[in-house]
Amino acid sequence: MSPLEFFEWLGNTPWSIALLESLWVYPIVETTHVLTLCLFLGLIATLDLRLVGLTLRRVPVSEVAGRLLPWALGGFALMVVSGLLLFYSHPLRAYENIFFRIKIVMLVLAGLNAFVFHTTVYRRVTDWDLAPIAPLRARVAGYLSLVLWCGVVVGGRMQAYSWFN
Repeated sequence: MSPLEFFEWLGNTPWSIALLESLWVYPIVETTHVLTLCLFLGLIATLDLRLVGLTLRRVPVSEVAGRLLPWALGGFALMVVSGLLLFYSHPLRAYENIFFRIKIVMLVLAGLNAFVFHTTVYRRVTDWDLAPIAPLRARVAGYLSLVLWCGVVVGGRMQAYSWFN
């Protein structure tokens, strides 16, 4: 079975059709996706702006991360679930959309950036926690995060306006 055939089959499953045609469920899922995206990105952007030295310079990075990351991860989890449901409602349309593919690439890169940051630079946060401006590698991770998450949002938004389909 080719990927195209798989996504055609997935889009024709009873649950996918029911979700797409639902008067209430689809709009609730879409609204949940947008709201949890706002929650997640607002919190992550706040942490990133602290890393690059543009805000909360007197607050230790570990305190900002400790307070925001649990909420951001909760928002991320709900955002992923609602995003998967949105994908499930239109799998073929998403598969064929260049902006969906760009969004997924940006999403993977943002995840890799966060993974690398937390497994390398952030492990030594006690060395630079109180510095108003974080070390170069932390600032680069912050800037990359901001750019990549903006790319995810733009890619997601442009899915609805793709003139390439």
